[in-house]
Amino acid sequence: MKILIKNGHIIDPSQQIDGIGDVLIEEEKIKGVRSQKQNELRTQNSELRTIDAKGMFVIPGLIDMHTHLREPGLEYKETIKTGTLAAVKGGFTTVCCMPNTNPVNDHASVTEFILKRASEEGYCSVFPIGAITKGQKGEELAEIGTMKDAGCVAFSDDGRPVMNSLLMRRALEYSKIFGVPIISHCEDTNLSEGGVMNEGLLSTTLGLKGMPDVAEEVMVARDIALAELTGGRLHIAHVSTEGSVRLIRDAKERGINITAETCPHYFSITEDAVKGYNTNAKVNPPLRTKKDVEAIKKGLKDGTIDIIATDHAPHRIDEKLREFDFAPSGISGLETALSLSLRLVEEGVLTASQMVEKMSLNPARILGSLITHHLSLVAGSKGTLKPGADADVVIVDTIKEFKVEAEKFVSKGKNTPFDGWMLKGIPIITISMGRMYEWQ
Repeated sequence: MKILIKNGHIIDPSQQIDGIGDVLIEEEKIKGVRSQKQNELRTQNSELRTIDAKGMFVIPGLIDMHTHLREPGLEYKETIKTGTLAAVKGGFTTVCCMPNTNPVNDHASVTEFILKRASEEGYCSVFPIGAITKGQKGEELAEIGTMKDAGCVAFSDDGRPVMNSLLMRRALEYSKIFGVPIISHCEDTNLSEGGVMNEGLLSTTLGLKGMPDVAEEVMVARDIALAELTGGRLHIAHVSTEGSVRLIRDAKERGINITAETCPHYFSITEDAVKGYNTNAKVNPPLRTKKDVEAIKKGLKDGTIDIIATDHAPHRIDEKLREFDFAPSGISGLETALSLSLRLVEEGVLTASQMVEKMSLNPARILGSLITHHLSLVAGSKGTLKPGADADVVIVDTIKEFKVEAEKFVSKGKNTPFDGWMLKGIPIITISMGRMYEWQ
């Protein structure tokens, strides 16, 4: 089938396009983009589906560099099938899945299983992230080269930090050799041990052990120093504190090879969401304070933070219904990330083009050569509407308001602190590799 999207507000930072026009899709590829001033896009095939996108954004499919799909081994929380369905419903056409599965994705055989299952049951493109260390135990490096060849596009022990600085140095050295990012979960577990929320007056009031800002920041500083030493490719995951933003900004100004991400919950809510012992607001790193939220927004605005990722971490309902100390950390984020990020546009923190850049183009740039290699596709196949790129397109109704209803999530994970919120802006059609999904 050929698809012609007409009269939409096309936003494609890769081509500096921000205006009304049409997009033509043929044979799972972008055939062309036409502005109002250009000639009409032509197609020879009578089997043409025309979509009128007047008044809506038409953007490249979103790319999530930080998703937990839970399969293999934890399918009761999420599967590749349910997780990728949640992704396309949220406007994501590519997800990169973290390795903290059971077994851990620390071996080529696990990587191959994930890719096989994704090809059989996935609704969007899935790229595995391999573990830095075997079993994510922080004791011995995994086979990074072999796993890259099997299909891993980055490496991380996410959920656990690599506390051993020598191991982290070696990982960054390998990242330079193999051309892959090392995604760092920055947490000094000696400082954060036993903590379940942000350390401060509120944690004291609630009688909960806190995790101080510096538990994140000292590891950000360490990894920046190691990246400077090795010249490796460092990516800082889920930035949550003002101090981390400052450290990353300074590192970039000094020319260190570093990128960074944050998540919607770190610029949308503060530690106050924990009041009432709300376990759906328990996340690691924890929700911080208003000054941290403002610093995150400033870091997004000035380019210090390159990416908005979801850190989609689904859990079963009964797990989150435990006492706060024992409930697992994590938010089910794929189905609310775009709408929450559009709030930044409404607030004037980001332009619409900058938001798309952080949710599509920048992840594609960081991972581009790897995802191109493993799909045997032309360069620039993701995060763009250039002719020849994958037909990954999202049509977004930016005006439509809706109520977040966690029980209606297609993800198995219903754990969200945004349940009951009224949000504006929602994907109504997601096209992933030419396959179209429509949402009411």
